[in-house]
Amino acid sequence: MSTGTRPALTRFGRIFPRVAVATAAAVALAACGGGTEKKEAESTPSAAPDAKSAAFPVTVDHKYGSTTIDKAPAKVVTLGLSDQDAVLALGIKPVGAVNWFKEDPYGKWPWAKDKWGDAKPAIVGERDEYNIEKIAALKPDLIIAQYSGMKKEQYDTLSKIAKVVAQPKDLPDYGASWQVMTRQIGKSLGKDTETEKLIADIDARFKAVREKHPDFATKTIAVADSFEAGKYSAFTKTDPKSIFFSELGFKLKPEIDAMVAQPGFNVAELSAEKLDVLDVDRLVWVTSSTEANDRIKAEALYSKLKVHQEKRDLFVPYQNPDIGAAFSFNTVLSIPYAIDQVEPLISGIK
Repeated sequence: MSTGTRPALTRFGRIFPRVAVATAAAVALAACGGGTEKKEAESTPSAAPDAKSAAFPVTVDHKYGSTTIDKAPAKVVTLGLSDQDAVLALGIKPVGAVNWFKEDPYGKWPWAKDKWGDAKPAIVGERDEYNIEKIAALKPDLIIAQYSGMKKEQYDTLSKIAKVVAQPKDLPDYGASWQVMTRQIGKSLGKDTETEKLIADIDARFKAVREKHPDFATKTIAVADSFEAGKYSAFTKTDPKSIFFSELGFKLKPEIDAMVAQPGFNVAELSAEKLDVLDVDRLVWVTSSTEANDRIKAEALYSKLKVHQEKRDLFVPYQNPDIGAAFSFNTVLSIPYAIDQVEPLISGIK
């Protein structure tokens, strides 16, 4: 998923939120109020309202308060990186989604292709910069932003367009587990029962791996990346990638969390001189090219680490096959694919 330039901070780690300033709220609300809509906005609803309307109203608590949803939403817009996966898993196709790092959120990833089918959501922003006018033109019933860095100003503006469920409360942005975010989404859609079934199925998959490989519980693991020479990233316990491997049974290294520059960030930036923190029992590099792999291996200080000398490091492609992307998303849709791909690779290291 490399774009050639390093995003702030690193791929699917803690993204530094930027407040959208390109579109004025007045313009957005005018569009919502009945102005001429672009063809892009003339979408088929996400889903017909659920006949089981008894699930509503529901009230969902979040970072900026609580939102009461009175009836099953027909049109859903997702503004978090991976939010669309849980919505899709619950049988609804979002009419709008954000584009992260210039990668379309539909029809690409193997775990979601069948769920999208021929549907194509409108792209309503990139990362935490939302195009308010486009969102308003879609006339959504519900806006979901779980794996996001939505700001209060954005929440207030979007709340004039539709019901908004912002990121989970009492947790850092991009710091909630997939279970928490899935439950937030499921509750918002009035699908608590289906949501708990999805979560239970994934938990069972993780449990099966832990029972098959009890030795994982005795091993420390770290997940890392490098976008340019001499600069490296290690992911903390709240990053989706680390969460995935901890649920496989591995132990994370708390020293990595202690090296984070700013509270709430999911990634510790490392110089070559600090690579020794990655000398763990299993080291997983999520990389975008063989060039990156070769560059890491050629680093003189890295070559001195036992994890490398004893071939206990694993270089996993982000794409083609989409293994790194799957555990970077770490959603109810992507996790089964990630487990199928990762288990034989990680268990093959002696």
